[in-house]
Amino acid sequence: MPPTSKALLAEVQHNTGATRNLHFYAKGETIPLMPQGLWRVCQGLAQLSTLYPTGEEGLLGWVGPSMCFGLWFTSLQTYRATATSDIYLMWYSMVEIEASPQLAHELLPQMVRRMRQMEAILAIAGQRRVEDRLYQLLLLLQQDFGQPVVEGTRLSIRLTHQDIANAICTTRVTVTRMLGKLQQQGLISRDGDRHLILNKDVFASTSDLFGCNPQGV
Repeated sequence: MPPTSKALLAEVQHNTGATRNLHFYAKGETIPLMPQGLWRVCQGLAQLSTLYPTGEEGLLGWVGPSMCFGLWFTSLQTYRATATSDIYLMWYSMVEIEASPQLAHELLPQMVRRMRQMEAILAIAGQRRVEDRLYQLLLLLQQDFGQPVVEGTRLSIRLTHQDIANAICTTRVTVTRMLGKLQQQGLISRDGDRHLILNKDVFASTSDLFGCNPQGV
């Protein structure tokens, strides 16, 4: 681990109360997945995906702080986790989870959170209109990774247009066109770090994730 990361590692350990080792992976690295256990994110973001026989990548979701992932959650033959930012993780074996009711109780809500996200992505994929799929995806990202700002909600996760296209089963060109239109209408914007900001008047509520549609999209 680079020396500049050691101070951050100590800070994460202090903030999380961690007594075990943290594992660091740089942005873009593939995170190794081992059976009979799971990773828990302490800081950073990762994208989960699978590979189809055609070689195309299928999106399975994203995990951020406190969320869990690993081979234990899936029966897919190909399952990949990629760091979308520098990320710090903790590893828990199934043996220690089963032996500690307190640990199992602590991890259960995050496992449920991950399952709900997967169901939401499946529901988004079932939307007929690509515009609806994009809007519902933005709502999901707001719910899981939103940070309140003056203009509305900033998404802490930064996705490429191709990432979004993979998520909503369309092309990168289509996503670029639709996001450009939303930005022209003032429904979204970007901050200095290129993170999306969702207009608070349009993306005001996520209580009914699949029941709303913006005007003019």
